[in-house]
Amino acid sequence: MLAYVFWHWRRSEIAVPAYVRAQAAFHAALRAEPPAGFLASSSAVLTGAPWANDSGEVFEDWYLLRDSAALDPLNEAAVTASRRGPHDAAAAAAAGGVAGLYALRLGSVPEQVTVAQWFAKPMEARYGEVWEELEPLVRAGGGALWMRRMVLGPSPEFCLRTASAVSLPSRYQALQVTLRRLL
Repeated sequence: MLAYVFWHWRRSEIAVPAYVRAQAAFHAALRAEPPAGFLASSSAVLTGAPWANDSGEVFEDWYLLRDSAALDPLNEAAVTASRRGPHDAAAAAAAGGVAGLYALRLGSVPEQVTVAQWFAKPMEARYGEVWEELEPLVRAGGGALWMRRMVLGPSPEFCLRTASAVSLPSRYQALQVTLRRLL
């Protein structure tokens, strides 16, 4: 499973409720006519992500995809047919955005995500050690560990998304953000 993650922020003259309505309309249009390989989408608001909007308020959308073959259909579908109008309205309200591509490495996607911890692999660690060390924490937290693909994105290499906070070993130096789910 892959996740296309899109961080975006609103133009200052656009009120938050109007921005959220535009985003909700786009997600609803995408779900109503999903492209091949599209599994689900969600949106949350957060602050403190240094790679997006200077750590200010940012909206974080996760588009879950079956595999990389679903990327082109998602890209095309977002701006065509019944999705074009909602996409264009949402895009017109945005002041900017950045994105990344992540693969699910451990766990499963929780129904309710309230905490995200972003971190890099410790320099001295091998990937096998990371999986072994974090697997029990991912399981205990009922969450999912995502790994950035091909350095596609501005954020750290890993994201642990859970329903409630879990304590990572200190060597991971994670940036923890609280998510307020919108959609």
